[in-house]
Amino acid sequence: MSNIRIGHMTLGIYQTNCYFVYRENSDKVLVFDPADHGEKIEEALGQHGLHTVAIFLTHGHFDHIGGCAELKAAADAYAGEHGWEPVKIYAGEAEKDFLRDTKSNLSKDMGRPVTVTADVYLQDGEELNLDGIRIKVLATPGHTAGGVSYYFPEGGFLICGDTLFQESVGRTDFPTGSMSTLVRSVKEKLFTLPEETVAYPGHGDSTTIGHEKKYNPFCV
Repeated sequence: MSNIRIGHMTLGIYQTNCYFVYRENSDKVLVFDPADHGEKIEEALGQHGLHTVAIFLTHGHFDHIGGCAELKAAADAYAGEHGWEPVKIYAGEAEKDFLRDTKSNLSKDMGRPVTVTADVYLQDGEELNLDGIRIKVLATPGHTAGGVSYYFPEGGFLICGDTLFQESVGRTDFPTGSMSTLVRSVKEKLFTLPEETVAYPGHGDSTTIGHEKKYNPFCV
């Protein structure tokens, strides 16, 4: 039985799910989509003996990246004090320009411009192993052109951002969005995963791949 664990905090005005993944008995945690209040994310994790060693972004919208800079700064401060490597930010290769464009990522319209420059840009199908946790990168464009999902084979779960929701999918009326591309991403990438795979979306409750294959009206 796997000892990989996943938890989440709901942050920001759009109730974005920020996930954290770690192994039991480890003090190192991977954080996904730090939506807001990055310093508080690290503080809350620290209260449970966990400290951020990497930050992953599913896509570049402001409500998923708003706490990135603060979280990295807080985590880097801890890492420096304890001899750890600086924290790296990971994102999809095709999202590189989007992350740095305040108009595209919608932060300009919200009156709080924010940009992110990742340290590592990921390719479709790439596999990572961070602190013994294996992650498969799945390019899932549609909500944005560079959106990615992260599959954890050992844990049997998926972090899918705003690509797939419980019986729904992400909006495609924002810059670089495309409904046909999104549906194709879901069918060709996510629906090929084991049906028991638990999908953790950017907003709302978790679901499973099997449930969505049966009941998602957008992807029949």
